[in-house]
Amino acid sequence: MLSLLALATGALLTLAFAPFGWWPLAVVCPAAMLLLWRRRAPRQAAWLGLCFGAGYFGAGTWWLYISIHDMADAPAWLALLLVALLVALMALYYAALGWLLARLVPQDGAWRLLAGAPALWLLLEWLRGWLFTGFPWLSLGYAFTDTWLAGWAAVLGAYGLSALALFAAGVLALSVIGAVAGAGAGDGAGEGIGTATARRAALIGAGAVAALAVAAVWLGGRSWTVEHGDPVSIAVVQGATPQRIKWQIDNRRAIRDTYERLNAEALGARLVVWPEAAVPELADSMTPFLARTFREANVRGTDVVMGVLRLGNGTDEVFNSVLALTTPAAFYDKRHLVPYSEYFPVPDWVRGVLRRLNLPYSDISKGSEQQPPLRAGGLSLAPTVCYEDAFGHAQRRLSGESEVLLNVTNDAWFGHSPARYQHFQMSRLRAIEAQRYLVRAANDGVSAVVGPRGEVLASAPEYEEAVMRGTVRARRGLTPYLRAGDWPLLVLAGLAALLAILKCRRQRQ
Repeated sequence: MLSLLALATGALLTLAFAPFGWWPLAVVCPAAMLLLWRRRAPRQAAWLGLCFGAGYFGAGTWWLYISIHDMADAPAWLALLLVALLVALMALYYAALGWLLARLVPQDGAWRLLAGAPALWLLLEWLRGWLFTGFPWLSLGYAFTDTWLAGWAAVLGAYGLSALALFAAGVLALSVIGAVAGAGAGDGAGEGIGTATARRAALIGAGAVAALAVAAVWLGGRSWTVEHGDPVSIAVVQGATPQRIKWQIDNRRAIRDTYERLNAEALGARLVVWPEAAVPELADSMTPFLARTFREANVRGTDVVMGVLRLGNGTDEVFNSVLALTTPAAFYDKRHLVPYSEYFPVPDWVRGVLRRLNLPYSDISKGSEQQPPLRAGGLSLAPTVCYEDAFGHAQRRLSGESEVLLNVTNDAWFGHSPARYQHFQMSRLRAIEAQRYLVRAANDGVSAVVGPRGEVLASAPEYEEAVMRGTVRARRGLTPYLRAGDWPLLVLAGLAALLAILKCRRQRQ
C-alpha cells in the first residue's frame, strides 16, 4: 500500500508543471513523501523513494517513447526499454534521498523537516542536473514559473524556487504531524516530537515561508537590468515540417521552398529567426541557397538567424549550430549535447547494433565553451539550441554578455505531448533568471517572444506554418543569479544538511 502511495504521489507531482500548472502540488507532493518516509528503516525509505521517482519520471517523461518509437522507428520493445532505463536512473536519486534521510537524519522534528530533508532533496536535485551530463527536467522550481514566487529566480535561479518549495513542504509536513499529535491519534503518529514543539516550529516555519513569499513580490518588480536602445522588430519563421518526413532526402527541396516562402513574408523585420536545423541539409551543401537568402534579406535591412547543421572547418566533424547571415557570417555551435541522441558514448560494436536497428549511431561534435554572443539585428544574442537551455548554470556567462536570449529548437520529436510545454516553461525561466527578452523559434511550436519577467508577449499557432512577429528591446546588466550562480544556495543547503545531521547525532547520543 505504501509503495502505491509513493508511486501515485510521484505521478501526481507531474501535474504541477506545464501544461497543467497545478503548482501547489510542488509543495503538497514533497510534503506527502516526507510523511511517507517518516520513521522508516533505510532500506524501506529507499524503496519508497524508488517508487516515488518511478511515478514522477514515468508520468513526466513518457513522451520519450514517441521520439524513439514513433519518430525514430525503433522497435517498441527497445523504446520501452530505453525509457524504462532512464526512469529507473532518475528514480535512483530519490531512492538515495530516502536512504540518506533515514540513515543520517532519522529523528522527527524541525531539524529533519525544515533543514535536513529540504537540503538533501535540493542537493540531489542539483546533482541529477549535473551528473552524467545531467537531466534537470522536472526540477521543482519550474512549477513556479507562472507564479509571483518566480521573483526569486533572478536572485537564486530555478533551484532557489525548488528550495522554497521544499522548505514549504517541510512546514506542511510538520504542521500535519503537530495536528495529528494534538488530536491524540492512537497510532503513534505523534511519537518522537511533542505537540507544542511541532506546532511552534511549524508556526515559525510558516512565518518564514510567508516572509519569503512577500519578498518574492518585491523581487518580481525589481529591475536588475536596464533597457538599452530602441525597440527591435523580430519575426520567427515556423515551417511546421512533420518530423517523420523531415529527414527524407526526397523532401529536402520542398522544405527549402517552404522556408524561402515564409522568409520572404517575414522580411522587413530587423531580425528573422528560423528553428533548429530548419532545412535538413548541411549548410556546406546549400551555399547558393544561403547566399540568396542573405542577399534578399540584406536588401530589406533584415538579418536572418537560423539553425543549421554544418561541417567543422577542414574536418569531418558535424556541429548543430546557429548561423547568423550577417557580414561576416557567424556561427554558434551547440555545447550541451544530448547523450544517446546527439552523441553515443559506446564502443563500436554497439554502434553496429544501433545501425542494424535503424537508429542514429554517429556523433554530433560539441561546440567550444568559450563562444561569444552572436551579433544580428543590431542585438547581441545569447543563443541556445534545443535542450541546452534547460541548464541555467551553463548559460550564465553567455547570457550576461548578451542583450537578448535566443533559443532554436525542434520539439516535434515528441508529438502532441506535454514535452514541448515543459521545455517552454524552462525556457521562460531562463528569461526571468537573466531578466532579458527571449526569442524562441521552434519547428512546429512553441515559437514565442518572452519578456524579461517570463511573460509571453507573442506566440505562433502550433503545428502549422506561421510567421510570428514581435518586438524586443536590448537589456544590459547582471542579475544576482548571473553574477553568483547556484553556489551560494548550494553552500547554504550543504550547511543546513550538515547541521541537521550533527543535531541528530547529538540527540541520539
